[in-house]
Amino acid sequence: MLGMLFVCRTALGLEFETVGSAADSLASEFHFSHAQIGTLIGMFMLPGMLVALPSGYAGRYVSDRVLVGIGLLALALGGFVASQANGFDWLAAGRIACGVGFVLSSLYFSKMTVDWFAGKELATAMAVLVVSWPFGIAAGQIGYPWLAEAYGWRATFYVPAGYCVAAAALVFLSYRPPARHSSEPDSVPLGLPWRELALTLIASLVWALFNAAYIVYLSFAPQVLVENGYAAAGAAAVISLSSWTMIISGPLWGHVADRTGRRDLVLYVGLMVGVGSLLSLSHASLAVPLSLAFGFMGVAPAGIIMALTGESMSPQRRAFGMGIFLTGYYVLVAPAPAFAGWLFDRSGDASRATLFAAALFAAAALANFAFRLTQKAVRVRLADDRPSP
Repeated sequence: MLGMLFVCRTALGLEFETVGSAADSLASEFHFSHAQIGTLIGMFMLPGMLVALPSGYAGRYVSDRVLVGIGLLALALGGFVASQANGFDWLAAGRIACGVGFVLSSLYFSKMTVDWFAGKELATAMAVLVVSWPFGIAAGQIGYPWLAEAYGWRATFYVPAGYCVAAAALVFLSYRPPARHSSEPDSVPLGLPWRELALTLIASLVWALFNAAYIVYLSFAPQVLVENGYAAAGAAAVISLSSWTMIISGPLWGHVADRTGRRDLVLYVGLMVGVGSLLSLSHASLAVPLSLAFGFMGVAPAGIIMALTGESMSPQRRAFGMGIFLTGYYVLVAPAPAFAGWLFDRSGDASRATLFAAALFAAAALANFAFRLTQKAVRVRLADDRPSP
């Protein structure tokens, strides 16, 4: 089941990476600034600010697999719309449609995984699920430049759209809920007790800061290397090493955290390695080891952070709680690439964007510390299958 969810969720990373990989072609053809490219990248996240909470409500009436299927089809539609663009407006419309699909499918992919693995090495399972995102991104970083060169930039939107359609069919035909959870969507209660709400919002902040840093890194780190002597294709390949490495390191460190119980230690060490890698990236001679370090440790805590959702909300409120979790996430993540692009345009120095990413990583560590303090203060101890008081 986890393997199927991984394969289908890879579609999210494939669809997200389209604009980043086609950025040079789009800038050349439509004369876009770095801020405009960053805005298009961020628009993938923009609908989440409005759609995440209603998506959580939808779980009361519609099954998880249907909602994921609808989300994947919306991603396919957005990719097709973007492929027909002749300027910023249609690209923006396509990215917004993709964003609607992203929030809907992402929410229920996460819920499905927590439903299956709560109490059974959840950090490991969430790490496996989460690395489907960098896997899709890394595959796009490698494959899309070739597609764009051979068939034009529009091909980089056609291919992931087709993958999304296939993934929608697979999850609809293959997914089943775990036996211990009700299969009736309308059994989901509404709302969160204030203690669960507080923890969910802080967990959302940790996840948002972490992902905003990662997205800014993916979007602008190649430019840092180009400014320091790399060819564009070589820079993209070096930066993609971090995503490929994360595919192994995410589950590995999630498993270590589950086995040792030292989740916070793994998270703090990983984030600090990430900060150091980002601050040192302008040293082009160290680009390969820095990218590998960023992938092996810097972004490895992804599953550990997502596992905070299992500590924040009771199973019966999980769909609605994930809606709140992702709403806070999108509020912060959506504007981050545009702001990083603005820093780049204003200074003419791509390393300003990666310095911003380093600050976001450091803030994620502080937010996780706040989560633990809040958890201790409200004395919430949610069992895996017990409603909260």
